[in-house]
Amino acid sequence: MNIPRDKTLNQPQSTATWLIILGRLGRLLFSLAIIGIGIETLICSYVSSHSLGPHYKVVPVIPWLPAIPSLVYLVGVILVLCGAGLLFQRTLVVSSITLGVLMLLCGLAFDVPRHPNLMSAEWRTNALEPIAIGSLAWLTPGLGGIPRWLHRTSRYLLAFALIVFGIAHFQVLTFIASMVPGWIPWHWFWTVFFGVAFIAAGVSFATGFLQRWAALGVGLMFALWTVTIHLPPVLATPDPDKWSDVFIVVALWGGFWALVRDLRDRKDLSLGTASNRA
Repeated sequence: MNIPRDKTLNQPQSTATWLIILGRLGRLLFSLAIIGIGIETLICSYVSSHSLGPHYKVVPVIPWLPAIPSLVYLVGVILVLCGAGLLFQRTLVVSSITLGVLMLLCGLAFDVPRHPNLMSAEWRTNALEPIAIGSLAWLTPGLGGIPRWLHRTSRYLLAFALIVFGIAHFQVLTFIASMVPGWIPWHWFWTVFFGVAFIAAGVSFATGFLQRWAALGVGLMFALWTVTIHLPPVLATPDPDKWSDVFIVVALWGGFWALVRDLRDRKDLSLGTASNRA
């Protein structure tokens, strides 16, 4: 069964054009963020300690890696190549699949064993962020570019990550509210609002309903966080953690926007399948 490459044929022309532009911008941001993560990984290859303590001995960049230069250099080069490969249609599929596998393996192999409590802050940051980025990478080529089972698995992993991120907002409500800049009012309101938004987006990806709107909204949320929360600190400090935070939120911002053109609701997918068989 062949899936049509253009999934916006039934959209009004203006809407289709808008979705194409937004999707291209999202893929560009996602690609540049992955390249940035790869370059930072190479720069930080000899870091052997972290703010969590000397016991961890990791490179403070997502995906978190043991401070073994040969391993870190290899991963850094792969990230740079995958990020660059995402920019070109010819290498899009192989780059997205490679990046997704790398992120998933790093999250599962290096972080889950050290943080078995799936609701802890360390587990959310160290394990779920690379898994979310890897899932976004797998979804980037669209349903016609990857196997259907991988597309479905990526959606469910992304849904799980988003729901956990949302629950976390309520677990550490005061801490997250303190991250909101002082010039923005209603800190607690926005913390609760974004927590609910995370959970709603996760349910959307899990059920297949309103996925496009969920991707658009979550991407906009990460765009706002990039500008208001994460970008200002990097201008004042060379801390690799701060730079890593920027690359992560930009990757999530771009990754979700890269999906808006190809994501379709469950009813649209079923109609597309029926018409395809005809």
